[in-house]
This record gives sequence, structure tokens and C-alpha cells, in this order.
Amino acid sequence: MKEVVIAGAGPNGLMLACELALAGVRPVVLERLTEPTDTQRANGLVGQVIRMLDRRGLYERLTAPGTTPEPAPRFTFGAFPLHLSDLPDNPLYTLLVPQRRIERMLAGRAAELGVDIRRGHEVIGLTQGEKSVTVELRDQDPIEAEFVVGADGGRSTVRKLAGIAFPGVTTDDSVSRTGHVSVDPDAVGADGGLAVPGFGVIPPYQHLRTEQGLIAWAPSPDGDPKLTTVEWGQPAEGEASLDELRASARRVLGADISLGPPTGPGPHLMRRLFGGNTRIAERYRAGRVLLLGDAAHVHSAIGGPGLNLGLQDAVNLGWKLAAEVRGHAAEGLLDTYESERHPAARRVAMHTQAQSLLTRPGGDVTALRALFGELLEQPTTRQHIAGLLSGADVTYAMGPATGPLVGHWAPDLPGLRDLTRTARPLLLDPTGTLDPGPWSPHVDTATVPGLDTALLLRPDCYIAWQGATNEGLHEALGMWFRAA
Repeated sequence: MKEVVIAGAGPNGLMLACELALAGVRPVVLERLTEPTDTQRANGLVGQVIRMLDRRGLYERLTAPGTTPEPAPRFTFGAFPLHLSDLPDNPLYTLLVPQRRIERMLAGRAAELGVDIRRGHEVIGLTQGEKSVTVELRDQDPIEAEFVVGADGGRSTVRKLAGIAFPGVTTDDSVSRTGHVSVDPDAVGADGGLAVPGFGVIPPYQHLRTEQGLIAWAPSPDGDPKLTTVEWGQPAEGEASLDELRASARRVLGADISLGPPTGPGPHLMRRLFGGNTRIAERYRAGRVLLLGDAAHVHSAIGGPGLNLGLQDAVNLGWKLAAEVRGHAAEGLLDTYESERHPAARRVAMHTQAQSLLTRPGGDVTALRALFGELLEQPTTRQHIAGLLSGADVTYAMGPATGPLVGHWAPDLPGLRDLTRTARPLLLDPTGTLDPGPWSPHVDTATVPGLDTALLLRPDCYIAWQGATNEGLHEALGMWFRAA
């Protein structure tokens, strides 16, 4: 019998596989597709997950050896420019890298850790028992596992087979068109903005709202640029085409963009999507079946929060599920996955719905935008929104432990990124005198001079305890780990 089966070899499923492997559990990853897809999806990463990848030693695999993340000086919210460089504590990080590169990197890391990835394996049935789940596969022998995790996307087969409802809101009054294109190189400025005669400049990597719709321009460092438009009340039929995208851009801007077909090697994207979904699974767990990433929540892609939310789900779930499998989880630990991550999904759903509303055409929205624009002039407003977009405002209940840092994600401390690569609980002790007692086999201890207080970090880098003496330390350890 396998310990854990993960359905889905996208970024979320692969990240979970890596986290489980670091904790000593070797999962089996089942993927319906026989080969990795080249379909262009997310353009990069936004939010706290970038620093989380750095703390696992994975950030430099997407950039260059020796590089570390830096906060973004600017971003966008609801088609407003969001200036961040003047914030005293800017938590918003971005990394422009195609999703297929992220998947390749995580697949390579999973292979290094001994994860068994099986392609061409489609889940068609689940049978739960008291101590295991049997996974039925199309044209393959069934697999029995202690736990099954559905990381198989918004149309999750695992979610449906587990009988987990997926309530939410569906809209059908908008049409989004996205395609890879080519433009006159002279029209692209040094900052990547696209000059459009008769209109002005479309800034890169932002949503630009007009009274007729929305447009976004995304030059790519390693491929063709991408143009997206969103309109309301515009019917469309037939195959999506460059002519259709060009006409849509003309309606949104009131001016023509000289668009040509993509010239790079591809794969090339040209698609049309109607409406959108905002849905969150009624529960993240049904017995021995759990949900992860888009299988647990779908929402608008505005602002790029999807991978930040899903990958952080994986980091939260990995150590808890591993502890359950290996028999050293505290009672009820696995249930905290839902109680901690479900609210995080609700916050992402909230801010993506709010942003989508701010981008709609119409005089009422224009008036709302005028007021919101005034609010964005205040640094405190921009600080709040930066925390919301990055996920840095997410905190968890840590029982009786107290202190200003308890429940928060650990700040960047000297040497921390090297101490967190193993994904083990970590006691940062400035004095070298604290004693984890019977929890010592489960906790790494590091003497870190210069800290004002000792900190106990969970494997997901959230602070479970802080103090100057052993007082409360064993109670905090007992809340999350079973003593050896």
C-alpha cells in the first residue's frame, strides 16, 4: 500500500510531492496527460510564495544561482497602478517566469527526492475504507493508499468522486480574448510599454481599464508577447482568431493596434473565454481524501494570485500530512489544513471579485474608481493592499502562545533561508539554552545570535511560539507534534 497518492502533476501537486518527500514520505503522483503540456498559462509568480521557494532553495533554480528575491516597486490592483517603493515594509514580490518552467523545475526537484511520477494515469474512481483509499484508474491496475490528494484542477475528478460540493458564483456576461502576437519593435518602449497611435501607451504587465473594457499587454522575456482584452456584452462565436482580438482591442481603446501573428517557435496561444467562476470547496477533506489548489478553489486570474494560493496550500498541507502518515502528528493536526487555508481562499476570492468589479465599464464604476484612486494615495491603503495581494496578511491561530510575532510568517532573518531548506520544525534560540525535551527528534535547533526573542517555526515558516525561556515552549510543541 502506498502512503500518499496525489492526482495531478501541475505545480501544486508537484510542490506537495516535494514537501512530503522532504518529510520522509514518498508519494505517487498520477497525471492524466502523457506528456507535460506546453499550453501557456500563468506568466509568473506573485506574492509570499516567492520567498517560500527561496527558503526551500528553489528560487535560484528559476533565476540564477546566488540570486535572492527583491520586493516589487510597483504592481497593479483593479486596473490601478499600485506604487510600492515608498512603503516601509513592502511584502509584495513578483517573478516573471512561465508556468511550464515552474512545473519543469518542480518535477525535477521531485525526481531528485525520489518521487514516483506516473503519466498517462487517469483517476476514474475512489473507494474509501477505514484505513485506506483505493484509486481506480483507466486501463491501469488500481492503487491503494493511506491518503489521496486531489490536485487535479478546477474540474477535479477527485473532488467530484469524494462528493465535496463546490459552491460559488458563475458569471457569463464577459468575454476575454488572449493571444500571442507580434508588434513593431519600435512601438515598444524601454520599459516594455506599447505605444498605440491615437491612444497613448499601454503599460506592461498591468490591466488598463477604459469605458469600453479592459486590455493587458505582456511582453515576454523568452517568447512572443501576449495581448488580452475583456469586454462585456459582446457576443462571439466560431474559432478565436487574431482578427477578432485586433477588433476587440480597437473597441476597447478606440484606436487600432498593428498586431501581427506570433513569430517565435511557440506554442502559441489564441483563446476566448466567457464569464468566470469564483468557487471554494465546501470542505477540503472528506475522510482520507483531501483537496489542493484549483481543486479546492477557483477565482478570477486578475492580479495573478492563483499559484501563490495553491503553492502555499501545498506547503501548509505537506508537513501535516507527512506527520499523520508517519505517526507523529498531534491530535487534529490534519484538520488544521482546512481551518487555516479555507479563510485564505476566501480572501483571494474577495479581492479578485472586488478587482473585477473595479474594471467593469460604466459611469457608476468610474465614480467608484475616482474614490478608490483617492484612497490609493494613502500609503496605509497601499500597505494594506500589498499585504492582501501577497498573502503576507495571513495569520494562523497558535493556541495559548502569545507574542507580536506568533501566528505570523517568519520575517527574513540572517541565515534563515539556509536553515529552512529541509522543511523541518525549527527552534531559533539566541542563547543556546532552550530545551525541546521529548520533541527533540522532530525539531532542529539553531543558535542565532542577535535575536531579541527565541522563535519556534513550523515547517511552513509560521511562528508557533516566541519567548525568552522554556515557558510555553513544550505546550506549543505539543500542539503541533507528538512527543517522541
